[in-house]
Amino acid sequence: MEITLFKNSNTAETFPAGTAIFSEGDDPHDMMYVVVEGEVDIFVRGQRIDTIGPGACLGEVGLVDKGPRSAAAIAKVDCKLEPIDAKRFQFLVQNTPYFALQVMQTLVERLRLCREH
Repeated sequence: MEITLFKNSNTAETFPAGTAIFSEGDDPHDMMYVVVEGEVDIFVRGQRIDTIGPGACLGEVGLVDKGPRSAAAIAKVDCKLEPIDAKRFQFLVQNTPYFALQVMQTLVERLRLCREH
């Protein structure tokens, strides 16, 4: 799954390799990210379940259920991530149906990965 809406973004945030983007159990946040450049490792209960790259999203669960972070995300290499807050998320879901489908696909893929580990 790849979200291509943000390839030419000028609002991306940078995260050096090894930086925690967020940690499992963190307080609820209204922010998700799309990887513009680099790779991010996703951990659940301390176990790496996925490594994602450009076009993939992370932190989407926080925008959907407002609960604590269900995973940790750590920059595997230097990364550029496009932040998407709740207001922007709502806009994208309403105006770009393909975006909503891609986020749902990500949620399902991560659920399956968690079951495997």
